[in-house]
Amino acid sequence: MSKPKYSLKRGDVIYIANLGYSLHLGSDKNKKNSARQSSKSNISGTTSRSNNAIQNAQGLSRVDKHNYRKYDNNQENIEIIRGSSSLYEDVRRLYKDEFEKARLEYNARQTRENRKINDYFTHISNSSKSDLACEIIIELGKKKYWDTKDMEFKKQMTSVFKEQVKDLEILVPNFKIASAIIHYDETSPHLHIVGVPIKNGMSKQVGKTDVFY
Repeated sequence: MSKPKYSLKRGDVIYIANLGYSLHLGSDKNKKNSARQSSKSNISGTTSRSNNAIQNAQGLSRVDKHNYRKYDNNQENIEIIRGSSSLYEDVRRLYKDEFEKARLEYNARQTRENRKINDYFTHISNSSKSDLACEIIIELGKKKYWDTKDMEFKKQMTSVFKEQVKDLEILVPNFKIASAIIHYDETSPHLHIVGVPIKNGMSKQVGKTDVFY
């Protein structure tokens, strides 16, 4: 087997640790022009698009198409490190796994049929009070750094991003990750993570504010 052109040595790891680091959490406020501009010109010099909150099933479908490059069927330089080929189905499955027991317990306590929840995914999608899911974008390094690197070098970031997913699960255990996809087809490698923040209540319910803030 031929030796790879690049290998991350101890010095390289130290250098990567000193690269600019950017983490964007999707928010309704990101829809404002001022927020978009701030995201584009932040101190790390990141290049990924600003990410809005995923408020409903329609928004989730749009993120699915963007993250998996389904608009142009160009998946050559993306890498799925968590989830399947369908973000939409991954999130639906996560809702079923995480909330079904709590939904049935909630319904059992209701005396009126119109207060019961038939499907929690649809219930949250139709609600104006909660986001259906959250998207986080993680990016390391300025455009100037990545402009000098070829694709073989960039793809060594896969191991770094896999560790980022593991660390996020430790730091924010109530954020359940449905999908994690690396984009190598833009100026700099960056990671799209989509998941659902869970708080106690129903006995379980969606709760971005409680989980992240």
